[in-house]
Amino acid sequence: MIRLSFSFKHYLLLLSLASAFTAISANALELSLGCNPRAFGAKGDGVSKDTAAIQTAIDACAKQGGGTVRLIAGTYLSAPIVLKSNITLQLDKGATLLGSPDHADYPPLTMFHLPDLQPLVSATNAVHVAITGEGVIDGNGETWWQEARSIRNAGVLGSGHPRPKLIIFDHCQHVRVEGVTIQNSPMWQLVPYYSDDVVIRNIRVLAPPRSPNTDAIDPFSSSHVVIDHVFADVGDDNIAIKSGPINSPGPDDPTRDVTITDCTFLHGHGLSIGSEIAGGAQNIRAERIHFEGTDNGIRVKSNRDRGNDVSHLFFRDIEMKDVKNALVISEYYPKILPPDTETAQPVTRLTPHFHDIVLENVTATGSTMAGAIVGLPEAPISGVVLRNVKISARTGLTIAYAEVTGKHVKVQAETGEAITKQAGAKVTLQ
Repeated sequence: MIRLSFSFKHYLLLLSLASAFTAISANALELSLGCNPRAFGAKGDGVSKDTAAIQTAIDACAKQGGGTVRLIAGTYLSAPIVLKSNITLQLDKGATLLGSPDHADYPPLTMFHLPDLQPLVSATNAVHVAITGEGVIDGNGETWWQEARSIRNAGVLGSGHPRPKLIIFDHCQHVRVEGVTIQNSPMWQLVPYYSDDVVIRNIRVLAPPRSPNTDAIDPFSSSHVVIDHVFADVGDDNIAIKSGPINSPGPDDPTRDVTITDCTFLHGHGLSIGSEIAGGAQNIRAERIHFEGTDNGIRVKSNRDRGNDVSHLFFRDIEMKDVKNALVISEYYPKILPPDTETAQPVTRLTPHFHDIVLENVTATGSTMAGAIVGLPEAPISGVVLRNVKISARTGLTIAYAEVTGKHVKVQAETGEAITKQAGAKVTLQ
């Protein structure tokens, strides 16, 4: 027989432990409520605007040192919200953060040194900030697209007709976007701007094919960016690496050290570097990318009014099917080819300089044009290397003011020359 000895001292100890547990539970509940938009009145009914409730939850959670602001299943109609350091915005499966259709809900501000409108979701000077989950962030962009279609050059930065972007991380560090679907932005959808250590993984970015300027992901003057397992089906660039606007007075930081892997791109304008590249771009690596039905495949683009050093680009294991222009490396954007009569212009701060570009294991079938590698006479493209490149298209590949070498390169054209060498072309292919 076992005897239990239970003294008053033991009773006091157990009572103390129970009180501590109750306090811990209360603190946990308080913390949970502090990060819960529904505790502040969010309805998630798709009709009531939940902006204030969501922002209050973010602010309260940040004040406690950070945590996860969770949107459970429902449709949360919202004007712009601002994330803070150490905050994760989690959208559960069935949860949609839906942008307000009221244009007046997007206040004017200065962004990218130009007049703009506040994005639906943003963070500025934040660290350890994330958007995760299986839910949806929807920019509700149709009315903005209708307006843009009626205005010439409405998509150009500084055009005087700004549209809000969907998600912008402005001067942030340690950013993570994972699992969510991002769609229907009025303009660019996901933009790391002057940010460092950005991971974008396992997301979908969607917009109708005719939606203007709905770029999926635009790293802008950012560094150490990982874009992995992204499905993008949009109305403009599937990815566009940028670093400075047209006619930028400077200074502009480059975009550097970007890795793009295992992505699928359907409708869209392809994997682009440029055209707004006034700060330059270096050390960009893209591997195992599948394009199907895009306007372009690999595209490096600039012009005399928006360029800088663009170098050390590496593309490997690229597959394209029914892509209009398979390979475009051109310093004549928005055009591709130089004019019939071209003369060298003075070199300026904004003159593009493309060099050290490698394409390896690239296959394209069903293209309209194999492409172009075309530099400026005052800034020829140098160091382009093609290895195991096979392109079949209606028309061939044009090379001008560029130095191109390669092994196992096969271009098949239904009409005309497979490879056309124009002025300034230095080509050695096997």
